[in-house]
Amino acid sequence: MPSFDPLSRALGGAAALLGMVAAAVYWSAGLSLSHYDAKAHLVVARRIFDSLTPSWEQIGAVWLPLPHVLNALPVQFDWMYQTGASAILVSIVSFAVTVACLSALVIRVTGSPWGAGLAAALFAANPNVLYLQSTPMTEPLLFALSSLVVLHLAEWALSGEVPIRRAAGWTIVAACLTRYEAWPIVGAAMALAAWVKWRMGTPLAIVATSMARLACYPAGAVLCFMGMSFASIGEWFVTGGFYVPDLKLQGQPLVVAEAILEGLSDLGGARLVVAAEVAAMVLILAAIWRRSRSGLVFPLVLLASAALPFYAFVSGHPFRIRYEVPLILGCAACIGASVGLARRAAAPIAIILFTAIVLQARPFDRQAPMIVEAQLDRENGIGRQAVTQCLRQSYDGTTIMASMGALAHYMQELSLVGFHLADFLHEGSGPTWQAAYAYGPVAFTGWVLVEEAAEGGDLLHQKAKQWPEFLRGFERVCEGGNVALYRRRSG
Repeated sequence: MPSFDPLSRALGGAAALLGMVAAAVYWSAGLSLSHYDAKAHLVVARRIFDSLTPSWEQIGAVWLPLPHVLNALPVQFDWMYQTGASAILVSIVSFAVTVACLSALVIRVTGSPWGAGLAAALFAANPNVLYLQSTPMTEPLLFALSSLVVLHLAEWALSGEVPIRRAAGWTIVAACLTRYEAWPIVGAAMALAAWVKWRMGTPLAIVATSMARLACYPAGAVLCFMGMSFASIGEWFVTGGFYVPDLKLQGQPLVVAEAILEGLSDLGGARLVVAAEVAAMVLILAAIWRRSRSGLVFPLVLLASAALPFYAFVSGHPFRIRYEVPLILGCAACIGASVGLARRAAAPIAIILFTAIVLQARPFDRQAPMIVEAQLDRENGIGRQAVTQCLRQSYDGTTIMASMGALAHYMQELSLVGFHLADFLHEGSGPTWQAAYAYGPVAFTGWVLVEEAAEGGDLLHQKAKQWPEFLRGFERVCEGGNVALYRRRSG
């Protein structure tokens, strides 16, 4: 593990306390599981064991597996599954680790405690970050592992060591199996670490050899995931098919870049964006100007997370403000590091900048964009209660067919009234799902749940539109929140 100075350890401890307070605040407000993906992540972890076909294949092929593997056992307990408590604990710990890593990174490249404190404070005080670390979402684990990767490689590049410690490689593996944003971060971190190591005097051949060995770790992680994906669904890598393309952004890189900057400004305020842009230029110039300052490029690495939303939106993925939240980590690191270069002036600059930025993005702001986006499904959730009541009153113990890609969050909600994932036939149910989808569910299930609106309707809705006989033998019994419930006719 990298070394953490006393300030970084103290800031990490303070972040843990802040994280627990934030989690309690959002829990009491009923917001911990507001985001449909927060519930869906719990479902993916639970279904590894609670399923018609329990197996490792239930880990899935769209989301990366590590967050779900970590929670697979805890969420088998109903309370953990229904509240997300174990996953929220992972998020809080990740938040604390991230703050400690941010501080340690700035200390390592500038030696400035004021710069380190500013970086940690800007990240920890952001209301969108505080909210995410209070949920089962996977971004907090990404923050922790990606910042730990950068810290590992910064310490190696700025030290006299030639071999790269195995801990760095395994941290890279963990990051690459958490969220896709880690992939460009790892790539950028390795490239810049090699450049810094060479510039600090290590022969290029030795640097290249070390990097080649390190590259085996992310390459192995990605290949392992692709193999798991192929074994699960017959595709090496899933890039689409689960959303309706947004034509306003698709194929327009300049428009997408502008949208990402606007999203970041909404999340952290215009002052954060301007300060980060200036800071990035300062760090680049300082790193190029003086060899001894080469390590200043490492905070910039965390901005590489922008590659994921850029690729997604250009490909047509609908805009999501959540995809810009990882950029707050990079902005905080860059601002803190650049202020750290101010030496004696660092203290007043840090205080002024922190105050100015926090005034535009206040901690615990209930109107923060991430919190608003998380509640987009709230009205539908209220509407689905009618479907829940209908199903609960008439349920006869037979299997319920539903698309997990569209209704995983509703499956989690149904656990509150006694339903288990083993009650559902979904995409992870293998040949039975495939047969029911191909020939109609009448011979396989007693019930069908259909999402009729989100992303143009789910797989079952689209199938019924293309083939009206798909739901033959079923009658529509109720609907609500864009979800329709069908029951197999008796006889």
